[in-house]
Amino acid sequence: MHGLPHEVDQQILATVGSRSRLVKGKTMGASTSVYDEFIRPHWTEPERTNLQIVGSFVEGIKAKKFDEVIEQYKDSAYIQHNRSVQSGVKAIVEVNKKLAKQFPEFTLTAKHVYVDGEFVTFHSHVTFKAKHRGDDTKGLNVVDIWKVSDGNIVEHWDSLQPLDFMSRLLTLLTGGAIRNDNGVF
Repeated sequence: MHGLPHEVDQQILATVGSRSRLVKGKTMGASTSVYDEFIRPHWTEPERTNLQIVGSFVEGIKAKKFDEVIEQYKDSAYIQHNRSVQSGVKAIVEVNKKLAKQFPEFTLTAKHVYVDGEFVTFHSHVTFKAKHRGDDTKGLNVVDIWKVSDGNIVEHWDSLQPLDFMSRLLTLLTGGAIRNDNGVF
């Protein structure tokens, strides 16, 4: 089961944000996550909680519950290491709002999830059109790394690999401005 592609039903995506809330690093409501299939037996309870925190954040963004994400994660320092995005939860939400407006069928499908202490890593396939889901020649190959501390997402790194011409063009056109001085490492 671990490491296999993870396809998520759209109805789950639409409801996950409303079923799961985080308070000081704990989930309230549904005790399961769309990422539970990735949990490894050796992960500690704090590591599982870190996955829940990041998973809830990602699902809130995917479900376009932007105001809820801002409210839920407003205490997070959220230092951004992607140089084309400003630091802060509001900044990453704004980027995703624009992306959702430009590409309403945009989605991120986790293929692998790893947790090591305070670090949560997603290896994902991002697609911009519904018909491209599952087609590994379209969209982006993305690795996201989040650092969680005291129940808050405090840092984020990512690496993007465009898989087709349109994705290469998109990253070329949107990736030029430097919006923070945090460095990529």
